[in-house]
Amino acid sequence: MYVIIPARFASSRLPGKPLRDICGRPLIQHVYERALASAAARIVIATDDARIAEVASAFGAEVCMTSTEHSSGTERIAEVVQKLSIPEDTTIVNLQGDEPLMPSTLIRAVADTLNTHPQASMATAMHAITDKTMMANPNVVKVVCDRDKFALYFSRAPIPWQAEHGEQASKHAKAFRHIGIYAYRAGFVTRYAASPPSPLETIERLEQLRVLWNGERIVLYESNEAPAGGVDTPEDLERVRKILQFREG
Repeated sequence: MYVIIPARFASSRLPGKPLRDICGRPLIQHVYERALASAAARIVIATDDARIAEVASAFGAEVCMTSTEHSSGTERIAEVVQKLSIPEDTTIVNLQGDEPLMPSTLIRAVADTLNTHPQASMATAMHAITDKTMMANPNVVKVVCDRDKFALYFSRAPIPWQAEHGEQASKHAKAFRHIGIYAYRAGFVTRYAASPPSPLETIERLEQLRVLWNGERIVLYESNEAPAGGVDTPEDLERVRKILQFREG
């Protein structure tokens, strides 16, 4: 298992996010440490910014410089696959560069789920939703699966919807939050990057819908643990700082 961490400097809500300080270390270093704890065979930070590359190299990470033109982390990883000549059957976990609290066990579990489902092109994770506020929040991505935990659809809308009563979900069909971590084989990443964005992907702003649009399968690992959210805003940054300050004493 390889872990590739896409990290870009530009962010409309929190510029320079990967280099923001958390407990004396940059955010990207915390993400890297989560990958180290997963016992990955190789970890690469993929970035388009020399400042991130310099900092990551200083704490010992392998860095691959990539284009500034990519529209998703998966497209950035495809460039890394090509530049580093990664074999097609290598399992790669896409650990987003703003997830300093991602459990290392979940990184490994997503990779293992892909490896035990050869018919799947991608594996990702989900967690049961019990909060109606979360269900209605468009920033919380929901996923609906079949009986074998293969994805049917991802959406920012509240799905599934119980039509008879006009309510979200029911006791007959759980609602699940999608957790933004992915595992795929290097050969699939190349295919993904070569295909154009799909209409549904453009509407929902969810890159995984390109996979389903092109007839490929995504298998879900159901986590009993709900990982804390990533860092998108200054408020998120303060929340993560408090959590890590408590953990590190």
